[in-house]
Amino acid sequence: MDDKSRANLFYRYIFIVISVFLLIGLMVISLVANEEQIFILFSLLIGLIIVLVLIYHMFENYVRPIRAASNVTNELVKGNYNVRTYVKPYGEAQKLSNSINVLARNLQEMSIQEKMQGSQWKTVINNMESGLMLIDERGYVHLVNRKFIHMFGNKSVQYIGYLYYDVLTQTSIHKVVQETFLYEEKMTGAITTIINGNKHYIEVVGAPVFNDLRELKGAVLVFHDITELKRVEEMRKDFVANVSHELKTPVTSIRGFAETLLDGAMEDKGLTEEFLHIILKESTRLQALVDDLLELSKLEKEEMKLAQKLIHVDSWIQSIIRLVEQQAQKKSISFQPNIESGVTFNGDPDRLQQVLLNLLYNAISYTSEDGTVGLSLQENSEEVEIKVSDTGIGIPDDAKQRIFERFYRVDRARSRNTGGTGLGLAIVKHIVEAHKGSITVESEVDEGSTFIVKVPKKW
Repeated sequence: MDDKSRANLFYRYIFIVISVFLLIGLMVISLVANEEQIFILFSLLIGLIIVLVLIYHMFENYVRPIRAASNVTNELVKGNYNVRTYVKPYGEAQKLSNSINVLARNLQEMSIQEKMQGSQWKTVINNMESGLMLIDERGYVHLVNRKFIHMFGNKSVQYIGYLYYDVLTQTSIHKVVQETFLYEEKMTGAITTIINGNKHYIEVVGAPVFNDLRELKGAVLVFHDITELKRVEEMRKDFVANVSHELKTPVTSIRGFAETLLDGAMEDKGLTEEFLHIILKESTRLQALVDDLLELSKLEKEEMKLAQKLIHVDSWIQSIIRLVEQQAQKKSISFQPNIESGVTFNGDPDRLQQVLLNLLYNAISYTSEDGTVGLSLQENSEEVEIKVSDTGIGIPDDAKQRIFERFYRVDRARSRNTGGTGLGLAIVKHIVEAHKGSITVESEVDEGSTFIVKVPKKW
């Protein structure tokens, strides 16, 4: 009740009391003599004033606080916890009003805490790296998070309130849900899906949800994207197979020729010398392979410590150019360096020299005679850009994403003939990334390739 309604009620009470006293006065005056009428009227006036004071006192101390408390209680029922009731300075009404105000403050604080916790939980759920779906005991979807939407598309409103088997078509998911409800235990499954045009492997984990009485109230489905784990596992398998194959070839050659010599071929000096040269070549190749494996292992375990120095490109690049020119002349290849003068940046000069030599030697190896290999080094305000280009065999589109993998070769026969171990570009990538840089490749088959290395000037 608002202030206007309370005032109207008070005035009605006053009007009724005054009317009653007037009626009593009229009745009494008509029954007494004239000299007693003034005394009676004065008595009635005093009684009216006393009654009015009592009514006002009762209204202010009992009626008004109780009505205010009733109004506040109604607002609390509606969920408005900001309201407060009128508090008298004394009496039972004060206790009632104080109790209601304390209740309102507690409810308000609980509401604020609940909203904060709800917001925190929502933030946590939506920022999970795994998809999440909550299903009740009847199979209706109650919750999906942002990662789930990213995995399966659409919007949350197209899932929430629907049966899970109407919005998820994969039978593997249906099986996980059914087994979770049936056995009331955690169940797992797997599906494949397309995300942003790429194939992803998703592990589905279903867990039952129980209340305090151990009654099954639903299930939680968690969707883990294990694509990267699958890729790493495939790389591990490929690595083991490739290492076995790469080691097997030189070991077999060394053993075969050694056995041939022991079987009597040593008497033929010409044949003995030829076999020894082959054994030396294969052992050198084997040593290079082991060295590269150790180097790559050190890089991948992040054991490499860069000797960061200020590199003056004009002097640092000269030894690289001389070494590459010698290799290029042996194949009648034109080497064309284009180095911006005065460039300086921070980095490990020996490791970055290893990067350039590896890229340049690869360019020479995969470029035919009378071809061209180029080296460009430029700078901007934030980074140094190095380009190594060639007019060689090029790289197919399907191989561009794999050339930095261990033992991956675009042309296996040529790579082995040039003594390559298949680990060079993997080592290059690790060194560049250790410098907080990046490496990319642009290539067309039979037209050549360009490797682009970008290294920040300060890191």
